[in-house]
Amino acid sequence: MTTSTSSDGVTVRLTIPARAEYITLCRLALTGIGRLRELSDELLADLKLALTEAASNSVRHAYGETRDVGVVEISFELHSDRLVIEVTDEGEGFDPAAAKGHSDELSEGGLGIAIIRAIADEVEIGVLPGGKGSRLRFAKALI
Repeated sequence: MTTSTSSDGVTVRLTIPARAEYITLCRLALTGIGRLRELSDELLADLKLALTEAASNSVRHAYGETRDVGVVEISFELHSDRLVIEVTDEGEGFDPAAAKGHSDELSEGGLGIAIIRAIADEVEIGVLPGGKGSRLRFAKALI
């Protein structure tokens, strides 16, 4: 885990193995960051849910059968007025437009993106530069 501070806020970066049992570390880091701004229990629970969905998507889908060799990177940007969370991986990538309308997506936990969109004020989904890997970034206003 690394931390940096700027005039605009604090950024904490966490890299975890692409395995489900490490998602708890992301949630713990978010809890600690939430204490810096004394987030309400309800808001913190919502943000933990969104983070869990985002990290779970990377863990489940990014590396296919080789997930033990991949990593998921989480960045928490705490600004005076908002919290921005970004989850990236270097896996196969994800095209949210291609998943729309596929009923099997919803039958196997495909509600994650919808949950994140419902919780966050801003959501960006895309690929990393070079076309490999996924990037999901969401922001929540704190005021």
